[in-house]
Amino acid sequence: MEEPATNGETTVPNPDIGRLHVLTDFHLQQQRSHAELARLAIRGGADTVQFRQKHGGIRNILIEARTVARVARDTSTPLIVDDRIDVAQAIDADGVHLGQQDFPVDEARAILGPEALIGATATKTEQVIEAYERGADYVGFGPVFPTTSKRNPKSVKGPEGVRDASEAVPIPIIAIGGITHDRVRPALQAGAHGVAVLSAISTAKSPERATARFRAAIDGAKTES
Repeated sequence: MEEPATNGETTVPNPDIGRLHVLTDFHLQQQRSHAELARLAIRGGADTVQFRQKHGGIRNILIEARTVARVARDTSTPLIVDDRIDVAQAIDADGVHLGQQDFPVDEARAILGPEALIGATATKTEQVIEAYERGADYVGFGPVFPTTSKRNPKSVKGPEGVRDASEAVPIPIIAIGGITHDRVRPALQAGAHGVAVLSAISTAKSPERATARFRAAIDGAKTES
């Protein structure tokens, strides 16, 4: 395996990579804004917020992203923008999460700099390795379980896939896809550093309580390990 693009420096997992990533959303539900979801999730124990807005014009996206950025700054919570390097730069986010069809990780690093948190999506172990070699700080791997948040999800990987991914690289693996409270433990036991949650929190009657249950599941699994 080649060393990642880090200018010859040893790869050390970024300590700012949280274990409970909550993705904000206004597509699956229209009751709460991105900022409100972020605020409630942070109160419940989310240690990373990912701003996710796939639709709409750039002006609207920037307005929404800036409101989330204020919430994140007020609570000292890392904020990652899904897909959009330009939005991440405009709102001074902590980093960006890039899909397979988005900006290449190494080129994003060149633009955002060495301090930025950069995550990459992977559905195969070889993509996990490529993300690491290009300098990603972490990899969002999945779908680990069946999910309805994507129209054409790749084949479900299961905990076995998480184990293969986590053993392939020294950077954190964040399990995503169909994550529920009772699925946190098997994902972490398989080697995931943490989990990323979208619909189970954004569509919950109480996003704060839903987040707290995920936080408790993560903390419980850590205690057992």
